[in-house]
Amino acid sequence: MRRLFLISTFLFIVIPALAQTEEKFKIRITPVPLDGAMRAAVAGSGSGSATLTGSKLTVNASFDGLPSAAIAAKIHKGVATGVRGSAFVDLTVTKATKGTVSGNFDLTPDQIDSLKKGQLYLQISSEKSPDGTVWGWILK
Repeated sequence: MRRLFLISTFLFIVIPALAQTEEKFKIRITPVPLDGAMRAAVAGSGSGSATLTGSKLTVNASFDGLPSAAIAAKIHKGVATGVRGSAFVDLTVTKATKGTVSGNFDLTPDQIDSLKKGQLYLQISSEKSPDGTVWGWILK
């Protein structure tokens, strides 16, 4: 009986303590910075969330109002918050002017650090703007 009590205590106290915690992030999707020549190709908005569990990041977002169909969605690491950088993972995106973006992938320790510093962002590219139509920084 004592052994059963010890096992039960272990399961209810130790196991939950070992479980990985989740960190939640928000994404607000807006047009990328543009000049006058890009105004016809860059428009749209959206929102989403990201959850970090251990080293796994899960991203879910929706968008609307693109001037042409989405062709790609990627996670980028900016040089600093607000400063664009290179892509490092592809996401699943609806190939339309309205839809969803999703993905589930592992981050390296450096990428986790960048996420927590606000240096990662989601970018959606479209037919008229293959270098980026809308983007959203992944922030706490």
